[in-house]
Amino acid sequence: MTAAGKFRKREFAIAALLEKATLAEAAASVGMGERTLRRWLSDPQFAAEYRAAQRQAIDLAIAGLKQATGEAVATLRRNLTSGRPSVEVRAASEILSQTARWQELDELAERVKALEESERGRSVP
Repeated sequence: MTAAGKFRKREFAIAALLEKATLAEAAASVGMGERTLRRWLSDPQFAAEYRAAQRQAIDLAIAGLKQATGEAVATLRRNLTSGRPSVEVRAASEILSQTARWQELDELAERVKALEESERGRSVP
């Protein structure tokens, strides 16, 4: 197999790993044995490429979720005055819950940043 052919096979294997439910299904979909794919996953270079592809897939999914947040907030706000008390309470509860969660995450991020700055200050000779 040429170097270009092996590179393409690796790309197909990574795509299959992202799409298929099991290692066996991923291997079969690209025409290789499960043992071969397991061996490839133990290779640091291939594993790093796979992790990078996973991160990219997650980043794309998060971007899609971010695009829907405006609509989601509008839906919650609309349901605050739906005229159905159980729906209104659920919408209000969800808004309060998410607001509190984001506040906690923001405070945690500030604490981590302060700790990192403090650590940088100590490591400077």
